[in-house]
Amino acid sequence: MTATPLRWLTRPRSQAVTWGVPWARGTVAADDGFTLTRPDGSAVPLQSWVTARWPDGSVKWSAHATPASDDPADRYTLSPTPEQAPVAPTAPVVSVVERGGALVVDTGPVRWTVPTSGPVVVSGAERDDRQVVGPVELVSLWQGEPTPDSGGGVVREELRGTAEEVVVEQDGPVRAVLRVTGRHQGPDAGASRGGRGPWLSFTVRLVFSAGSEELRVVHSLVWDGDAEQDFLAGLGLRAAVPMRDALHDRHVRLAGTAREDGAVGFLTEAVRGITGLRRDPGEHVRRAQVEGRPCPPTQEWAPEVSSRLGLVPAWEDWTLDQTTADGYRLAKRTGSGHAWVTIPSGRRSAGYGYLGGPGGGLGFGLRHFWQQHPTRLDVRGAAGETADATVWMWSPSAPVMDLRFYHDGLGQEDFASQLEALEITYEDHEPGFGDAHGIARTHELTLRAHASTPRAEELAEHAAVLEDPALLVCDPERWQAAGVLGDWSLPDRSTPARAAVEDRLDLLLDFYRGQQEQRRWYGFWDFGDVMHTYDPDRHQWRYDVGGYAWDNSELSPDLWLWYSFLRTGRADVFRFAEAMTRHTGEVDVYHAGRWKGLGTRHNVQHWGCSAKQLRISSAAYRRFLYYLTADERTGDLLDELAEPERTFTAIDPTRKVRTDAYTPDPSALAVGLGTDWGALAAAWLTRWERHGDERARDRLLGTMADIGALPQGFLTGEALLDLATGRFDTSRDRISVSHLSAVFGLVEICSELVSLTVGTPEEAPGFEQAWLTYCRLYLAGPEAQQAAVGRPLPGISLPQAHSRLAAWAAHRTGDAELARLAWSTFVHDRGDVLNTNPMQREEWARTTVDGPLVAEVVEEVLPVSTNGAAQYGLAAIQNLALVGDALEEEPAGENR
Repeated sequence: MTATPLRWLTRPRSQAVTWGVPWARGTVAADDGFTLTRPDGSAVPLQSWVTARWPDGSVKWSAHATPASDDPADRYTLSPTPEQAPVAPTAPVVSVVERGGALVVDTGPVRWTVPTSGPVVVSGAERDDRQVVGPVELVSLWQGEPTPDSGGGVVREELRGTAEEVVVEQDGPVRAVLRVTGRHQGPDAGASRGGRGPWLSFTVRLVFSAGSEELRVVHSLVWDGDAEQDFLAGLGLRAAVPMRDALHDRHVRLAGTAREDGAVGFLTEAVRGITGLRRDPGEHVRRAQVEGRPCPPTQEWAPEVSSRLGLVPAWEDWTLDQTTADGYRLAKRTGSGHAWVTIPSGRRSAGYGYLGGPGGGLGFGLRHFWQQHPTRLDVRGAAGETADATVWMWSPSAPVMDLRFYHDGLGQEDFASQLEALEITYEDHEPGFGDAHGIARTHELTLRAHASTPRAEELAEHAAVLEDPALLVCDPERWQAAGVLGDWSLPDRSTPARAAVEDRLDLLLDFYRGQQEQRRWYGFWDFGDVMHTYDPDRHQWRYDVGGYAWDNSELSPDLWLWYSFLRTGRADVFRFAEAMTRHTGEVDVYHAGRWKGLGTRHNVQHWGCSAKQLRISSAAYRRFLYYLTADERTGDLLDELAEPERTFTAIDPTRKVRTDAYTPDPSALAVGLGTDWGALAAAWLTRWERHGDERARDRLLGTMADIGALPQGFLTGEALLDLATGRFDTSRDRISVSHLSAVFGLVEICSELVSLTVGTPEEAPGFEQAWLTYCRLYLAGPEAQQAAVGRPLPGISLPQAHSRLAAWAAHRTGDAELARLAWSTFVHDRGDVLNTNPMQREEWARTTVDGPLVAEVVEEVLPVSTNGAAQYGLAAIQNLALVGDALEEEPAGENR
């Protein structure tokens, strides 16, 4: 495996791009370089680095960056070379130098200055020795109480994001990355937030590319407040823009709704408009202003206009306010002492704007602008010497962010009452555990330092690439050949039985994408997640019923989407999976506080459930996005799990159902061998392959050997971990099986580990056999289980989901009977979570629901819930890959 063809995820983009590529074990040496070529063989500037290695040191995943091209090719070829080829002398480069207590990043057309500390993120940007962007800062608005329902005055405090550390992560020649960390505070840090000090910890990555005028800003916020006392009323990125041009040459552009083909139109305005007047300055003058070009000298205008310019109002301020996913409001005013004038508005702004003139200006925008509402774009002071452009990630005109728990506890003060409530609402409540302290959210923004006002077509392209950024990807065949992410195969409709399964996989993907739109699964905290279970009586997902509401990675929809993308290469599936990974890795996981490193089980509020578990924060769900895009923020989330085993000292995941006297003991931590160890193994494996971390390697391989040494292997259910040594006590001899053990990434991780270690110096004795026994016996039936281990296995459920265990064992051993068992169980359901025979297509038909019992026309597929959809998808994908030929022996329409 050498030369690797690459294609664009969507369409060729004139934009800098960063992407990842996998390599089969032993094909790329540790010190190899790479070249990128166009179809004509010409080389493209390239910066490369390694993101993961195989145990033998060879490259497993590489990451690459190339600058924007005015003429991007449809396809490229990436090839390993004995050493990294230098960037051609004529190619653009980006450099980072320290100067006067700041870092100066020179991309060629623009020099950006980044202070190493203080209240601004960027102090300015210059083009041709002329400043076109002034200070860029983070701003927030804090309230100490919610706004009353009836309105009324509430004091708001304006805070600034203050940088405490700036780190250079990459310094060129093609790509440079600075990481800025800090907190929000007022001029007096001690007086901030009503005297309680700084808050809202942030990480901002500033990403620069050679030859580019664009600064990509990745903003990650940790909400570290007290939900009873801290209410966020606004969160934004503000940039100052020098305004040197005449008022009639100062331009404001704000993006409207993107068309179905992705094209974006703009509100096209000037600070002092000269179109639509009673007197005409001349067509050439009007056209110049509308097109963003300098107007001719006023002496060339019609005198009845030029002599009266002072009587034409100058508009200071503009606002585009996207308060919901379905509508934005536009308004402008001549100054702060005057009324706003409304402008015809629209549905879903592309979230991009421009402010400036012939002397330079700023393009600014927010990705997923309407999807992550409430958002806002502001222009202020456009008639003065310096104007401000603010991208609000939380609009100040929206209701304040209120993260208090949604009910009063309903008297659930002890485990008994909490377990009782679990039986009716499926909500696992515990006082004080519905706490949002430590959750996070990431936004992607852009700033462009322009030499002059860009043409409308350029602005439209800038808005389009913000929403759908450039990404180069391999073809699915190439990903599969690398053998890096478990068991999957390419779509195959060569027989009616295979086609039926493939059709259902497509139906599920299309249905959930449609549900996101129909059910408006959007918003600052919600975008990217899906709902857990459907209520057919109300024709509504159970958004308000305890543990049936937001899914929070329950039963691995993240993995289902990512494997679906790998095998199909579908761009829409990638974007769906990307948004889910952004959400579940940030919002559903704690990044600070007492539960740091743990995630939260499904609930009405993403953070509401008292089950704080590693199965939700699992690295298994984040690795795909990181390796495919080299996204540094996702890398942060993986690094947060450097020592994931320590989370078991904070809380016992099974404390409510224990019958023994166990409390977390660092020398004997109770770790489930399914959801718990699967998440530990994913974190250790990722740490080992990314960083060569010997501690993670030893704990991974050591616990694998320990599972192999347990008398009942994986069937033991739970083992005691010594935190100091990272090893299990192998003396426990019991059988305990949970239907949840294998459905949170354990199947995928175990398959990778067996493939990675068996027959190598890293092989863990007994591990493969322990996993093989578990896979073979789970669906074997009571008699076979009795014969093998002396008793039938308890806790057997979700048979369709577990059909892939039998498939893995069949594939590994060549056992045809196990292969038939896998497909028989998958095809004939036997009471699985979907509660229907999945091969009977008529029972999966989409139904349109209209009429007085629904607020909006919706579609539903009644057998489908997210647990079932995710596990059906994963089982289908893995069964097809492992024992696909055995499917032909199963009649597609019979029930048992």
